[in-house]
Parts: sequence; structure tokens; C-alpha cells
Amino acid sequence: MTFDDFARLPVAWLDASGEQSAIVVSSRVRLARNLIHLPFPNRANKTHRQHLVKAVLEACEQNKQTKQLVFFDADGLNLLQQQVLVERHVMSPAMMTRNGARGVLVGQAGCLSVMLNEEDHLRFQAIFSGLQPQSAWQAISELQQVFAESLQFAFHEAWGYLTACPSNTGTGLRASVLIHLPGLVLTQEMDAVVRGITQMGFAVRGLFGEGTDALGNMFQVSNQITLGRSEQALLGMLSQAVAQLVECEENAREALLSSVRSKIEDKVWRAWGILQHARMLTSQEFMNLASAVRLGVGLKLIHQVSLQTLNELMVETQPSHLQFMLGRELEAAERDVFRADRVRQKLMPSG
Repeated sequence: MTFDDFARLPVAWLDASGEQSAIVVSSRVRLARNLIHLPFPNRANKTHRQHLVKAVLEACEQNKQTKQLVFFDADGLNLLQQQVLVERHVMSPAMMTRNGARGVLVGQAGCLSVMLNEEDHLRFQAIFSGLQPQSAWQAISELQQVFAESLQFAFHEAWGYLTACPSNTGTGLRASVLIHLPGLVLTQEMDAVVRGITQMGFAVRGLFGEGTDALGNMFQVSNQITLGRSEQALLGMLSQAVAQLVECEENAREALLSSVRSKIEDKVWRAWGILQHARMLTSQEFMNLASAVRLGVGLKLIHQVSLQTLNELMVETQPSHLQFMLGRELEAAERDVFRADRVRQKLMPSG
């Protein structure tokens, strides 16, 4: 499978098939692993990095399941192609800035991936639709176990799996959900909720993780510490925290309908009208308008569009995806025009 083939495939975790998909867009589980006898990536030289990639790719060939993974060498990708992978959440922005041998193994559906020579030697990742952290964990646990049959991971009896960042030491597990919380933002309760979630040991970040903004009222909630807790305990804590968030969001939406229903209906339908007819849309403007429409779908105020379509547009309207679809680089104003074209096309009854 070529890069172009992969970039044109539907992103499976955007299909809105999981539990609580009206509020929870996706669940992601990552596992950090490092090999013994090799320096961690931040201390590795060119030869070390090359050896790591070679060892992992050789391990892939020894199992039927991992043989199906496709490797994209970061140095073999241009900047646009790397950014497409970032927008699909299979490559981190940090990997783009690193040097030396590195890349990502991906499954055809885009739900499973393994980054090589990012912060750690291997970063296993599974992303599933809706609230499915247990399913994501099971999938990624099975995948890393296959690699463990051929590779020796650095493990300490007292400290667990050894990782580049101390906060990942232990299980090496980082679990997160991408969640849509417009109700809490509109009722101005979000700051209090973030403080509460943080005190429970979770981090709240933007759409693309650490250091990014919460565009379109989309937030990533993830565990901060892995040491001293089992995988099941961490996943249980996340599920419990997200269940509370969902309940708070549902209560906020009900309060909005009870107190300012006309304003909410106007916000939803005004956003729908703009998305259907606008000739230029910035990324931020699209995300904010799509957030209002998504809220309307969740409240059953609007039935003309599916959550899956809104999810797909969230990725397809990103700058690099637009340029990839058109086959050339675009200036910002050109992207805004093409983004509006793509949205109108996708929102048509036959789109």
C-alpha cells in the first residue's frame, strides 16, 4: 500500500459507531516501549536509530498479523505527507522535528499504528470510535505482545517498563478520549470541570494533544501518571472520569434547552446555514460551526447530517488534507475556498 492509497482510505475511528459517540468522538490507548541494549532516542546516535528501525521491521516479518502493517519512513515522506499523518493522529508533531531513522507502522483502517524512534523506541497506538478504552487497550496489548515475542523490551521489576519520560514509567500506558463539550463551554462551567479533572490525575488538552488549542470545543482527556497502577486500574479511572464528564455535559445541554432554547436553536441552524452556503471557511471557523451543528445533532434539533460526516470533515478540512486532495500546495486564502467547497459538497444529500 502506497502513502496515497493510505491517505485516501476512510479513517475507521471516525465512523461514530462507538458508545456515547454523540459526545465522545474517540478513545485512544498508547503504550511506550524501549528495547534493551539500545540508548533511548534522545541519547541515540544515527547508527542506534537505524538499528532500532531494522530490528522492528524484521520483527514485523515474523508474524502474519504484523506483516500486514505498512511502514512509512519519515525521511521518505515530504512535509505535506508527514502533516497528513499528523492530522490523522498516527504521527505526532514531535516526530516531524526529529532527525535520523524514524517512521510509523500503520494498519489499513488507521486504528492501529506504531511510531518508531519518537520519544521512545516504540509508541504503540490504538484509536477506536466513541467510548471504547477497553477495546482499544485489548487491541494494542495484543499487538505489542506479538512484537514482544521477537524484541526484548526494557523492564525493571520495581519500576515496570522503562520510558524516556518518567511520567510514562510503569505500565507505559497513556489512555485518552477526544470529547466534545460545547454545553459546558456555553454554560461557563468548563474551567471548574477542568480543575476537577486535573485534581483526579488527568490532563486536559486540545485536539492534537499537548500544546494545542481546543478547537471546536474538542478536548483530549488523558491520564498523567502510570507508575504504581495497573493497566486495568488506569482504564477504569479514565472510564469513570469520562462518564462523569458526559453526565455533566448532558446536564449542561439540558439546562441550555430549558433556559435559552431559542438561542441554541438559532446557533445550530445559523451554523448549518453558513456551512451549507459559505464560499470561504478558515479551519477555526469550520470547527466552531461544526461544533454547533454537532450539538444540534446531539440534541436532535437537526437530522440532515450524521455524526460520521461531521467527524470525517474534521479531518478532511485540515490544511494538509485539503492540499493532498487537490494535489498541490495552497495559499491560506485558497485553502479557505477549497475548504468551503469540500464542506458544501459533503453536506449535500448525495455527498
